[in-house]
Amino acid sequence: MDINEFDFDLPEELIAQTPLEDRSASRLLTIDRAKDQFHHQQFTDIIDYLNPGDCLVLNNTKVLPARLMGYKADTYGKVELLLLHQVNGDDWEVLVKPAKKVKAGTWIQFGDGLLKAECLEEKEHGGRVVRFHYEGIFMEILDQLGEMPLPPYIKEQLDDQDRYQTVYAKEVGSAAAPTAGLHFTEQLLERIKQKGVHIAYITLHVGLGTFRPVQTDDIEKHEMHAEFYRLDEQTASDLNDIKAKGNRIIAVGTTSIRTLETIARDTGGVFEARSGWTDIFIYPPYKFQAIDAMITNFHLPKSTLIMLVSAFAGQERTLKAYKEAVEKSYRFFSFGDAMFIY
Repeated sequence: MDINEFDFDLPEELIAQTPLEDRSASRLLTIDRAKDQFHHQQFTDIIDYLNPGDCLVLNNTKVLPARLMGYKADTYGKVELLLLHQVNGDDWEVLVKPAKKVKAGTWIQFGDGLLKAECLEEKEHGGRVVRFHYEGIFMEILDQLGEMPLPPYIKEQLDDQDRYQTVYAKEVGSAAAPTAGLHFTEQLLERIKQKGVHIAYITLHVGLGTFRPVQTDDIEKHEMHAEFYRLDEQTASDLNDIKAKGNRIIAVGTTSIRTLETIARDTGGVFEARSGWTDIFIYPPYKFQAIDAMITNFHLPKSTLIMLVSAFAGQERTLKAYKEAVEKSYRFFSFGDAMFIY
């Protein structure tokens, strides 16, 4: 399948640079697959599309303030570190800029020496393994010194870093937010619960690979990045009960979809308590076994995310919806508007 089949024209001014003041004030484009109909509404109208007995599956990962600005201990040259994932203890895999200045044995300091990093290993494409040295609690120091790693297409810094977290973020470990969840407020979630809709939480720690462009013309040759996921025993049992009663599993975001479909693929459609790394790549044609509907944002042209949406909604229908969203000036990407596809 050719990557150009997932391309579309997107005016730069539609790329949302800042979040709306009210999380749930986003617009909502709904796609009814059975009737092949689109509707344009507000995100708060999502409650009208949810039925008692349905289950919203939310990714409760929490974004690390993973960007650290420091300097080399010997030359005082500026160095930027971006934490990718914890290898073991205080050893982390990171991205370094400028990478050529940081070799094995290099020491980097942050916050006047409050935090230090020793480069242990050089990896490809600017990757390094470093060991952090500090006194106290690492996450507290990271909260003090780190910055939120916003996507590369967002040029403005956030005044409130919590705006790049979902209101239900809990499990620390992501390099990027599961942005479909940014539309929910605590009040909206409470209204959804009062309607009799179940709320379930899974964890997938989003990696920076989610922003990596597909660089092969044949998408089947693209190597998907791996991300860590977890589904606990009680949630797996609840999801199986909901499915058995004929109610819908509605995934919020592509990260929730990838987690649920990874497990369903390996178990014949049954939910089981599992944790591990997934590199599942969903593109047309794909038979979904876990979900019945999805909430998602508008994604990059030629991205693995628009391919996933196309696999669920249909490729022609998805591109038609995107064209309509552009014509009606929807906001795109992380801080943009949302789609509900059912």
